[in-house]
Amino acid sequence: MKKNLLFTLALSVGLGMNGFAQSEKTVDNPFTHDPVLAKQGDTYYLFATGQGVSVMSSKDLKRWKFEKPVFAEAPQWAVEAIDGYRGHTWAPDIIYHDGLYHLFYSCSAFAKNTSAIGHATNPTLDPASPDFKWTDHGKIIQSVPNRDMWNAIDPNIIVDEDGTPWMNFGSFWDGIKMVKLTKDMMQVAQPEEWYSLCRRERSFELDDKDPGDGAVEAPFIMKHGDYYYLFVSFDYCCRGLKSNYKVVVGRSKSVTGPYVDKEGKSMAKGGGSLVIQGNKDYAGVGHNAAYHLDGKDYFLCHAYSVAEDGASKLIIREMTWTSDGWPVVNW
Repeated sequence: MKKNLLFTLALSVGLGMNGFAQSEKTVDNPFTHDPVLAKQGDTYYLFATGQGVSVMSSKDLKRWKFEKPVFAEAPQWAVEAIDGYRGHTWAPDIIYHDGLYHLFYSCSAFAKNTSAIGHATNPTLDPASPDFKWTDHGKIIQSVPNRDMWNAIDPNIIVDEDGTPWMNFGSFWDGIKMVKLTKDMMQVAQPEEWYSLCRRERSFELDDKDPGDGAVEAPFIMKHGDYYYLFVSFDYCCRGLKSNYKVVVGRSKSVTGPYVDKEGKSMAKGGGSLVIQGNKDYAGVGHNAAYHLDGKDYFLCHAYSVAEDGASKLIIREMTWTSDGWPVVNW
């Protein structure tokens, strides 16, 4: 069976996203999907889509050790709330805030907006520490078919210059949304404050339960200089060698937007300047994260390897900036 078919099966039936490499405890070029990163001490920790949320660690961003997943068992609240969810947990985000590591994670069923975003915390990422323990706090938001024209997956948290946490998220339907969180990140702030950040044109005659053809997802916001930069993935993942994922970006001086591309087009009206796309070695590149670490800016994502018949591999590159303040990834 070809790896791209295995990859599709992994998504549809809930196999671990590290399934091709789990027999090896440490690898140089790991199979991964939807990666995000945090650093504690001298160790980097990578979180990604997988059974219970996949976790890896590294001292150098090159050689990765598999750690135990975040959840040994599927969160019961999510099993009860999301029909078809059995623990295969998507697209996490990790952020350190007020003495805790906050993990946000997606519970869903493929190509449906029967979805929810959950939240867990840990005082440390070091599994050898006596303080290491993930505490699940349950649901932050949930999307419901025929009620919501958005999808509660792919969370990303940004804390603005006033110290207010915001969660941006979304996939297909009416695009990328943002909602204000409480200072402790435990729930949506009241009164609720929502924004639409990015969308692509959707065929209006489609049923509301259909993801549609406005192919945008996986938002990630990074602050650089005077601007917030919104990265999103356009087009399609999860199709092995037929994937055509790419990353585009816009920027805004306000965390809530509007985000515009290099030509001044609003991302809420389909705008977005290309950052990275597939090449002769990778069929598609997307679901990125971006960080300032150790005096450098890094761009990470997954990409579908041509040499490995569409297997989804971890990509980490240094990111630089043009003189007028736009990100450049050496690819």
